[in-house]
Amino acid sequence: MNNTENQQLVDFVELGFMDARCKLIDVAAFLDRTQRAGQADDYRVRELKKAITCLDADNPERAKQVLLSLSDPTEEPIAIAPGKGAAGAWEGSHSS
Repeated sequence: MNNTENQQLVDFVELGFMDARCKLIDVAAFLDRTQRAGQADDYRVRELKKAITCLDADNPERAKQVLLSLSDPTEEPIAIAPGKGAAGAWEGSHSS
């Protein structure tokens, strides 16, 4: 049996739907909270909303597209890090 035949035997919807549903509701609740708090203009929230548009495409590489949409595409290292850790979204992407 090859990999394609193995994949046909797994019910991915049954295995993953409830988890995906929960995560989607969590994202919606997060966006509701940031909007009510007046924080919807934070660059991370804006970039998250842009990344969400990748989900609506009929693209078999949605996860890759979401990750790339939130990532810093620059190749040159910066002299000084702007914070103590990763922010999860690239602030400079709003200009692209």
